Amino acid sequence: QVQLVESGGGFAQAGGRLRLSCAASGSISRINHMSWYRQAPGNQRELVAKIFSYGNADYADSVRGRFTISNDIDRNTVNLEMNSLKPEDTAVYYCHAVVLTYGTDVFTPFWGPGTQVTVSS
Repeated sequence: QVQLVESGGGFAQAGGRLRLSCAASGSISRINHMSWYRQAPGNQRELVAKIFSYGNADYADSVRGRFTISNDIDRNTVNLEMNSLKPEDTAVYYCHAVVLTYGTDVFTPFWGPGTQVTVSS
């Protein structure tokens, strides 16, 4: 139905920067919002940043001021600019979208497979 494909990520030193991108494709009528979550080993998955289709965004306290989420409604994409990276930002980052698919009247959540971000001290 809907596929999310993440790109970017990789390795960075503390203080460095990385950019994540996610593209949604498939039977998409409308996207309510897209988000980035992350999960470090032994931890629960946590919300990093969320952006609604009209541009309103919110951030976890741990990344506010360092990370910036943006979207392109026409291309169904979401990006995450990560600056001033810290070792504690190391995690698998997941793209998440809440989508109204064609032929339905219910918004459904979808997840990407995840991309690894590793920050060395």
